[in-house]
Amino acid sequence: MQQATPQIRDKRAIDLLFESRYKVLRHIMLWVILLGIIFFSNWLKEYIGTVKLLRLLCVHISFIAMFYINMYVLVPRFFFRGQYALYFLFLLLLVSLGLFLMSGVLTKYLDPLRLAEVRQQAADDTGFYEGIIIVMPIILMTTAFSLFERWKTDNQRITELSNLTLSMELSELRNQINPHFLFNMLNGIKALVRSNPEKATMVIMKLSEFLRYQLYENNEPGTPLRSEIKFLSNFMDLEKLRRDNLSVNITSMADPKLLGTLLIPPNLFTTFAENAVKHSVDISDSPSYICMSVEVKGERLEFTCRNSRSVDYVAPREGSSGLGLPNIKRRLSLLYGTDYRLDISTTEKEYTVILNIPI
Repeated sequence: MQQATPQIRDKRAIDLLFESRYKVLRHIMLWVILLGIIFFSNWLKEYIGTVKLLRLLCVHISFIAMFYINMYVLVPRFFFRGQYALYFLFLLLLVSLGLFLMSGVLTKYLDPLRLAEVRQQAADDTGFYEGIIIVMPIILMTTAFSLFERWKTDNQRITELSNLTLSMELSELRNQINPHFLFNMLNGIKALVRSNPEKATMVIMKLSEFLRYQLYENNEPGTPLRSEIKFLSNFMDLEKLRRDNLSVNITSMADPKLLGTLLIPPNLFTTFAENAVKHSVDISDSPSYICMSVEVKGERLEFTCRNSRSVDYVAPREGSSGLGLPNIKRRLSLLYGTDYRLDISTTEKEYTVILNIPI
């Protein structure tokens, strides 16, 4: 049987201290520790009598009462609300009242019996100031524990809220990609319906297959690299049906096994493919090209997209409906933080995008 690693042991210790499912166990451990203190205090001071045991038990029960009142009343009611002056005032009153009541019980009920049993030990009483010295560290430890427990709970809530917000924002960004893509495709089909109805029918059929993939893959957190490359290939096939002068080349430089097992966020390259289509349009109907490659370099994945660029063509500016590059940049930032590189360069005849991400 394998032994637990130090990290696992540390996690178990932290869970035992702060997880709600161990709450009852923590209280039982507290009582056991206090009973141990009672036993050893009695043994070390050589007080064997039953009355002395009752005396110590009374003292520690009083401390436990102050322990719980501080932890479940004073700390949440005053300390957590920033009312520190009131907290320390009521804490002082709690300790004073607790010690006063404890002293009264001991004096009235136990001291006469103790004095009758062991008269020579009459001077050995727990005084008021000695009681403060004993109880204050316990009270302050409960305050520190409550504060740390509150911090841990709040931190968990903040983390959960951040993850939920991140998930919702990523979902929204993914959902924005599809309408943007559809807007471009439907505009192209609209033109084909008038000029070439037969080709328009083929485009619609291809588009239905394309959207079927989108429906099932886009909602997953990750899709195989091979599927994403196939997705790009289908996308380019749609474009070639609309444009006779478009040449497309898609290559992958990676282990075939890795293509099926490596997962990446769905539609990660779609925006770049859309931009390549947009920038490769040549108003003179000259041949245009789009070249895309996917390469695995150690622990990194590099996607490159190059496309021809017409000197006379001015691509539409990204406006209210232009969700492409700002969208994908925001998505990359959410997914990878700063651990990615996106280089976009433009020359007179070519537009190039290089995306490098961790895998």
